[in-house]
Amino acid sequence: MDKPFAITLDVGSSLANRTGTWRTERAVHVDRMPPCNDACPAGENIQAWLYQAEEGGAGYERAWRKLVEENPFPAIMGRVCYHPCETACNRAQLDEAVGINSVERFLGDHAIDQGWAFDPPAERTGKRVLIVGAGPTGLSAAYHLARLGHEVTIRDAAPLAGGMMRFGIPKYRLSREVLDAEVNRILALGVTLELGHKVTDVVAEQESGGFDAVFLAVGAQVGRHADIPAGEAARVIDAVSLLHGLEVGERPLLGRRVVVYGGGNTAMDAARTAKRLGATDATIVYRRTRDRMPAHDEEVTEAEEEGVLMKWLSTVKHADEGELLLERMELDETGFPRPTGEYERLAADSLILALGQETDLSLVEGVPGVEVDRGVVQVGPDMMTGRPGLFAGGDVVPSQRTVTVGIGHGKRAARQIDGWLRGGRAQAPARHEMATFDMLNTWYYAEAPRSHRRHLALARRRSTFEETVHGLDASTALYEARRCLSCGNCFACDNCYAVCPDNAVLKLSDAPNANVNGYAIDLDYCKGCGMCVSECPSGAIKMVPESP
Repeated sequence: MDKPFAITLDVGSSLANRTGTWRTERAVHVDRMPPCNDACPAGENIQAWLYQAEEGGAGYERAWRKLVEENPFPAIMGRVCYHPCETACNRAQLDEAVGINSVERFLGDHAIDQGWAFDPPAERTGKRVLIVGAGPTGLSAAYHLARLGHEVTIRDAAPLAGGMMRFGIPKYRLSREVLDAEVNRILALGVTLELGHKVTDVVAEQESGGFDAVFLAVGAQVGRHADIPAGEAARVIDAVSLLHGLEVGERPLLGRRVVVYGGGNTAMDAARTAKRLGATDATIVYRRTRDRMPAHDEEVTEAEEEGVLMKWLSTVKHADEGELLLERMELDETGFPRPTGEYERLAADSLILALGQETDLSLVEGVPGVEVDRGVVQVGPDMMTGRPGLFAGGDVVPSQRTVTVGIGHGKRAARQIDGWLRGGRAQAPARHEMATFDMLNTWYYAEAPRSHRRHLALARRRSTFEETVHGLDASTALYEARRCLSCGNCFACDNCYAVCPDNAVLKLSDAPNANVNGYAIDLDYCKGCGMCVSECPSGAIKMVPESP
């Protein structure tokens, strides 16, 4: 008997070659949620703008415009965000995470250099919104509301806009020229900014101004105090007052030996600022251990590089002129610090308290429907308080207190306010399946070590307020953007098209008069072998059961 032999037929040359009838599963191209997008508190479509940035040149403006659809502050975020997107990045399991934050800063700085402006709204709604607070949350909300066509007024008691971006983050981390450029770009949309205007009664402000809605975004700018006994000559200041005073031209007399009490990012900023103001010794006293410190690792590392000392498991019991009395602490089985009764003295010319911030909520006292619990305003899923039309977000509601979270709150609130003003409710976007590392074929990707940003020389860091971290140049930003694995989303590599044994994958761009990219599956010929799924680098195809 002769052995069987194979006959290769052109696609569609025979009805008998329609192998789709064998199929029990079929391939489907999908858009999965990249872990970077999912981890971003500002809700950026990170993968989409990285994809545009990979082209370089004109692609940089497309990338910037895609980025600012969600976040109007790329240059600021590229400096102060603690980039949880990079912690979540799948590439970290391959070599190192993509430098998303550094590419974001490059795009933001490039936009400022090129003078790019936001597109004006297509139409005006005639609705008026009052925003109380010109910090990241309030400015973010103003930006999105203005782009949605609403008339926006921001009122803030401070002499300058920016909130804690200006009065809580030192210049060595955030250039004021960059801050002003990105704030002014928002104001250019027609947003009205009224500085030096403290709102003491939010209801009265709304009614007298004829506003259709109000967004409360006052921030947490009141330093929390501890009940520490102190002698009359002891020099004690809170970190918030220190940083705020510097911004308005005050230069406090801290002395040579400065102690900062606290373990958060503000404590790091206060200690590093003290060094720049001439302190020879700057010591942080914290009652727990390093692994339980809330400050971010990069903040602690940079502080230690600049000569800031850390004194763990200690608490301040008394402050006198020239010295502090400290008590040694120990952690119990739950990690809670307990006093030991052991004491020591530490030389100190001044004590800076960095024990957290609180919000001044006197402007909503007695407002019907507004519930305040543990120093924060309670809101529903739509970010509205119990008073119709009064919304709140950022530091004033239960949340993490970072610039990134505040920007995300501003965007969410703007969309909810817009829905309410239009007589409806904003719908949350549909959730996509997460693109996990095991879905990727990483051997398709070239080895590409991460690019790291340069730092200012240590000697200058200790004595000036110049920016500590430099940005990337155009070529390095392009390289870093191209390290993205495009997790869970097609980037038109043609692998599925090339490996299909039945020619069942069709390129949409090949169709007559086509103006779209992507692929389709010809189900007459797909027999459900799954080869396209197994060979997709980014995990953008999956098999689904065939309907009975």
